Amino acid sequence: MHRGETVALATVVSTAGSAPQIPGARLLLRADGTCVGTVGGGAVEHRVLEALRSCQKQPHSQMLEIDLARDLGMCCGGRMVVFIETLTAHERLVLFGAGHVAQPTASLARTVGFRVTVVDDREELNTAERFPECERLLMEPEEASPFLAMTERDWIVILTHDHRLDEEAARTYLKRPHRYMGLIGSQRKVIRILKRLALRGDPLDLERFYAPVGLSLGAVTPQEIAVSIVAELIALRRGQPSQHLRVLDHHPNVLGGTAHPAETTQEPGTDRP
Repeated sequence: MHRGETVALATVVSTAGSAPQIPGARLLLRADGTCVGTVGGGAVEHRVLEALRSCQKQPHSQMLEIDLARDLGMCCGGRMVVFIETLTAHERLVLFGAGHVAQPTASLARTVGFRVTVVDDREELNTAERFPECERLLMEPEEASPFLAMTERDWIVILTHDHRLDEEAARTYLKRPHRYMGLIGSQRKVIRILKRLALRGDPLDLERFYAPVGLSLGAVTPQEIAVSIVAELIALRRGQPSQHLRVLDHHPNVLGGTAHPAETTQEPGTDRP
């Protein structure tokens, strides 16, 4: 589960009469289909595995009651009650950038259940003191790619100190599995980056791309911006309609034009590292 996989677990809660396992026996079904443990093998295990696969596809919990004679035609005639549940690792938030917005964002994200990885090559900022209990990679976004086993359960927020690094992170990780990508900055900056990526001919799947990042809360301070960012993550995770700052919600045809490749001027006052 360290990579965010969803597994299903069966636990024998009680038995009556002759049963193939004792209370406490467990069977774990991994995301790749492999199993650990046993609840008795044979027809009983087959029935339990069916329930585990169903649970894995649509996470839920249930109490499975099996009458060995009536349900499975077994002569031993016992009964078993098996608890079926889904276990999911914490979702991961990958922060590109370790500046003064990243620090409260990481702290707040951890309080709502995210594992946090911070990617920034600046040793003086990407420290254990500033980001306690976070994984830290002292490297630039593209350089970190081989070390980030990205999955569909990973959330990405890009808030580096440099437009070049912002674009590098967006270009690199739009091609990788992820659930969400947010990018800090002005609408002008976001549009320019999107047009430059389109000009490169890169396929752009922007369905999960939220930029400017965050909800429309009127946030100004780093702490307020962090609240805006994490609030957006929560809203999307819970499937709640919200007022996003996302430029594509307001200008869906933003990629109708192109930007000149040399257009890379930093906009003072629009980005917060």
